[in-house]
Amino acid sequence: MNTPPPAAAARLPRLTAFYELTKPGITGFVVITAGVSFYVASRGSVFFPLFLNTLLGTLLGTAGALALNQYVEREVDARMVRTRSRPLPSGRMAPREALAFGALLLAIGVGYLWALVGWLPALLTAVSAASYLWVYTPLKSRSYLATLVGAIPGAFPALIGWAAATGGLELAAWVLFGIAFLWQLPHVLALGWLLQDDYERVGFFMTPPTDRTGTRIGRHMVYHSVSLLFVSVFPTVLGITGPVYFVGALILGMLMLALTLSASGDMTRSKARRVFLGSLLYQPLLLVLMLLDTVRV
Repeated sequence: MNTPPPAAAARLPRLTAFYELTKPGITGFVVITAGVSFYVASRGSVFFPLFLNTLLGTLLGTAGALALNQYVEREVDARMVRTRSRPLPSGRMAPREALAFGALLLAIGVGYLWALVGWLPALLTAVSAASYLWVYTPLKSRSYLATLVGAIPGAFPALIGWAAATGGLELAAWVLFGIAFLWQLPHVLALGWLLQDDYERVGFFMTPPTDRTGTRIGRHMVYHSVSLLFVSVFPTVLGITGPVYFVGALILGMLMLALTLSASGDMTRSKARRVFLGSLLYQPLLLVLMLLDTVRV
């Protein structure tokens, strides 16, 4: 059995720490969302060099922004059970390294998009990172509105992909943005409920601080799910997806609504977990439906 040389074995934990700093799961989903939006905007006629450059630039910019977020929140992360094993609070990386790494990735990603894709997707990537780092992140310790504000940069990949494919932002791009925005709200609220003790420990207002029974958060989940159900069918109304997507979006939307209605009646950890897991399935399945039923020209 071959074993890596000592130098390579010593580098592996360092590489792993840098990899974790980019939150690869979230970064990957952002890239997928941008890619699907690009495909839909192209009506299935994808120019692959531009498509690949969009994905690479988005990946680099997103990874940089997420790394910078961990730098900014390193002290808070050290106090939360869920995050204390991250590279910075665990001591596996120095703060200055994370700062330099994140800033470099973000700058390269934005510059790459500007040079090889277009100024608009580059600008959108920069604005998304700025709103995430300088608006959403500090707002978490000040107001429950952080939940709404945080969903804005999370929905920007839909605009980035569309702008990369077309050079502009049509009504359909904003519909995809709206779907991505609304999907996040039940997802984040359910997660906030499940982690409320951890968040309260550091003073984060991810759920209403006076809502100990979950009545208010349950109502908000239902409102957002109804809005999502309504907005999710608009790609077909606008003629960019077909009837298969329309029916599938209705089914998925009604399932999400059923989960949130159940939770709103009696919020428990198990019901909040169902909403969270259901939301994790909802968006990938909806994106698959978009890919399969994009109206081609």
